[in-house]
Amino acid sequence: MASSAPTPHATGFPAEGRCGYYVEKKKRFCRMVVAAGKRFCGEHAGAAEEENTRKRILCPLDPKHTVYEDQLAKHLKKCNSREKPKPDFFIQDINAGLTDETEVPEQLVPISSLSEEQLENLIKKLRKASEGLSSTLKDQIMSHPALHDALNDPKNGDSATKHLKQQASILGNIEKLKLLGPRRCFVEFGAGKGKLSHWVDIALKDAEKVHFILVEKVTTRFKVDGKHRKKNSVFERLQIDIQHLCLNKIPVLSKEKLPVVGIGKHLCGVATDLALRCLVETYAASCEERNEEPLAKRIKNDKTEKEINTLAKEGNEKSVPEKWTPVAGIVIALCCHHRCDWRHYVGKEYFKALGLGAVEFHYFQRMSSWATCGMRKTSLDASNITTKRKDHQNDDGEEHDDGGYRITDDSVESLPGFLTVEEKKKIGHLCKLLIDQGRIEYLQQKRFSPALQYYTDPLVSLENVLLTALPNHSSSPETTT
Repeated sequence: MASSAPTPHATGFPAEGRCGYYVEKKKRFCRMVVAAGKRFCGEHAGAAEEENTRKRILCPLDPKHTVYEDQLAKHLKKCNSREKPKPDFFIQDINAGLTDETEVPEQLVPISSLSEEQLENLIKKLRKASEGLSSTLKDQIMSHPALHDALNDPKNGDSATKHLKQQASILGNIEKLKLLGPRRCFVEFGAGKGKLSHWVDIALKDAEKVHFILVEKVTTRFKVDGKHRKKNSVFERLQIDIQHLCLNKIPVLSKEKLPVVGIGKHLCGVATDLALRCLVETYAASCEERNEEPLAKRIKNDKTEKEINTLAKEGNEKSVPEKWTPVAGIVIALCCHHRCDWRHYVGKEYFKALGLGAVEFHYFQRMSSWATCGMRKTSLDASNITTKRKDHQNDDGEEHDDGGYRITDDSVESLPGFLTVEEKKKIGHLCKLLIDQGRIEYLQQKRFSPALQYYTDPLVSLENVLLTALPNHSSSPETTT
C-alpha cells in the first residue's frame, strides 16, 4: 500500500498554491492562497526579499488598510470605501434650508469667555423672548401592550428597561394620535438599530400594506429590521444623511401614495430640523402641488361646470375623492439641543420676530446643555464647575442621557459662578423650550397642529420631551386608556 503524501510541516515547504511565509507564532506556513507566479500573499509580500522594492501606502479612501503604491489607481476603482453612485432619492442639501452668508456669525467665543455683563444680557433676552411660554408641559407618559412581555422580562438591565419604557410611551402616543393602522409608511429618522419601527410593526400585527423606511447615515450593527419576515410589512433601510433625503424619489411613496408617519427616538439636534423640513416642506408641499389638479379632471363622469360646482358644494364623496394626506402625522422624541445649527433651524423666522438672530441662537443652544449635563460640584467653589463635550455620537442612534456633556475637572468651558446650579438648569430648560417653540411655530405655518409633552419620567431619560403634529384637517383624538 502506497504511503500518503508528506505534509508541508514534514517537508518544510508550504502547501501547493499557498503562501510561503512561515508564521513563527503558529509554527506553520500561512495558508492564504497566492496569485499565479507569486510566493507570498498580499499580507506577507512585504516580508519577501523579492517584494522589498515595492512600497505599500495607506489607502487615501480608508487609512485602515494599505495598498501597493504602484497599484493605487487600480485599487481606487474597486476599493470598498470608494464613493458609490448616488441613489435617486439623494438630492444635495434638499432639506438644508436657505443659507444667508450675512447671517453667519463671526468667530464666537465660548460661554466661559463672556463677561458677566454679556452673559446677563443674553439671559435677559432669553427671559424676555420666553415670556408667555409655559415652562411646564403636559405629562403624556403612556405604554402599549405590544411591549408588555419585554418590559417584564427579568433579564432586562437598567439600560434596556429605560429604552423599553421610552419606546412603549412613544408607541402609546402614536396610537393615541390614531396613527397606527394599515396602508401607511412609517419613516423612522435616526433609526439606529430600528427598534422603534420593530415595536410599531409588532403593535400593527397583521395590518395590510405597511411599509417601514429606516433612515440612518452611519452603518449600524445589530440591526433588528432584517429579522422581520411578515407578509404584509416591508422594511427598507436607507443609509443617507437626512439633509439630502428626498422622499418623493422613493418608489414605494411615489407609486403607492401611502400616507407617511414620521417617527424618531431621540433625534439629535439639527437632525430634528432636517427631518421636519424633509416631511412637511420637501415632501408634503411637493405632493400637494403634484396633486392639485383641476376638479373636472378628478371626476370620472363628464359633467358641466355648473354640476361640478354643485357637487363640490354638496361634498359628494362618491364623485369627489377625499384629498390624500401625504404626511399623516409626526411623533419625534427630541434630543441634544446643543447640537442644533442656525443654518438648518426651522424656527429662524420665529427668532427674528423676537429680535433674535444667529448669535443669540448660538449661545442659547450652547446653554441648553445646562438642563441635562448633570452638573455637580467638583470643588467647594461653584465657579469651578466645568463641562466637557463628548465628541462621540452613539453609533446605534440611542439618546445621550447627559445631553452630550459630562462634568470633568479638565474643562474646555467653565460655567459662570454667579448663577446657582438650579438657576443654570432652569436657564437650560428655557433655552430648549424656546428652540422647540420655533419648531412649533414652523409646523403651524405649514398647516399642522403641533404639541410638546413629557413622554417619560426624567429619571428614565433627561431628554423627555416628545414633539407631535397632525395635519390641520385631522381632529386631535381624546386620550385613550
